[in-house]
Amino acid sequence: MIEAMQAAPEWQVTRWFNTPAPITLASLRGRVVVVEAFQMLCPGCVSHGLPQAQRVRQAFPAEAVAVIGLHTVFEHHEAMTPVALEAFLHEYRIGFPVGVDMPSADGPIPRTMRVYGLRGTPTLLLIDRRGRLRHHHFGQVEDLALGAQIAMLMGEQQA
Repeated sequence: MIEAMQAAPEWQVTRWFNTPAPITLASLRGRVVVVEAFQMLCPGCVSHGLPQAQRVRQAFPAEAVAVIGLHTVFEHHEAMTPVALEAFLHEYRIGFPVGVDMPSADGPIPRTMRVYGLRGTPTLLLIDRRGRLRHHHFGQVEDLALGAQIAMLMGEQQA
């Protein structure tokens, strides 16, 4: 598992939605990055994680905070295809960029999920403007606590 304050590893994504070109962590330097790792069949993701990510996207300026979805499928692989994900994103009006975590060659846990040591979904990751993982939240995070963490990261000096 990646520890807080370490450089966040680059995502390993097979396909992107809601963006004209693939997104890299390097391309987001200078902004706080909020990553919502989810599965479309995860009740906590649908009821809390994704709506919260949408609220973050609305509350903070895009030039300061990037909101990224990571569809990281570790179960029910047959049901959660890119075609199904595209329909899901449309139905739930998810407008922020969403990457599909690359499957692993040796098991059900996708590559980015494994590298970050994610325990499940929903998981929220906060990456500072220098590209370091600063917070790793598994499960539900209260809006006020998350907003405070994002604001603190926005206020830090970029080296």
